Amino acid sequence: MSHVKAWLAVAAVAVSGAVHSVRAQSDERPTVAVMYFTNGAIGKAHDDLQPLSAGIADLLITELAGNPGIRVIERDNLKKLMDEQNLSATDRVDKETAVRLGKILGVHHMIFGGFVTDARGTMRLDARAVDVETSAIEHVETVQGKQDDLMALINDLAAKLNSGMKLPPMPKAVREASAAQAKKVPFQATMLYSRALAAKDSGHPDEAVELLQKSLAQFPDYAPAQRELDKLKGGKTGE
Repeated sequence: MSHVKAWLAVAAVAVSGAVHSVRAQSDERPTVAVMYFTNGAIGKAHDDLQPLSAGIADLLITELAGNPGIRVIERDNLKKLMDEQNLSATDRVDKETAVRLGKILGVHHMIFGGFVTDARGTMRLDARAVDVETSAIEHVETVQGKQDDLMALINDLAAKLNSGMKLPPMPKAVREASAAQAKKVPFQATMLYSRALAAKDSGHPDEAVELLQKSLAQFPDYAPAQRELDKLKGGKTGE
């Protein structure tokens, strides 16, 4: 009898996996992936801001994922692919690399870009979207503002990319709520969150948890930090 139960359990897992696979294959929404952003800061700022390479990408993913009309690849899945392809957060990503990784991921659109800062505390985010099927750059976008308003800049970039790439429109209520929330997030909370991602990528989960808790102390309603903290405390690495 125990053998029958064991077989049924295995069969249930197999069926569940097959259903998940079929659902993924039948999902006809446009699929988007976001590469780590290249750090263009110079001098001491380059080292200080390096965690934003992953942080900006992850937060842009979160903003885009608020659109139910598209499917966005999670950063953890992209990180696994980068490791397999021997790419690091410090590598400069070009169109050819983005297309190659996009084909492996099976996505329609790849976003890559970089960020720069100046002595006045101004930050500029540059992004390019490439059509994986045609290998053509389909949209180029730039946003610029105070470094202290980084989360609002990322939110603005997501909205402009969504429109410029001609993706299904973001629901108005979601767009307005996201924009309002982004304006409240202090730069320090975003920086601590980015440092937590860097610690996680480097194989230091305990340090990542501590940094996430500090990020939430800066801004308790910071959903990305809370979500990442829940994943780490639950021993999950993303799906």
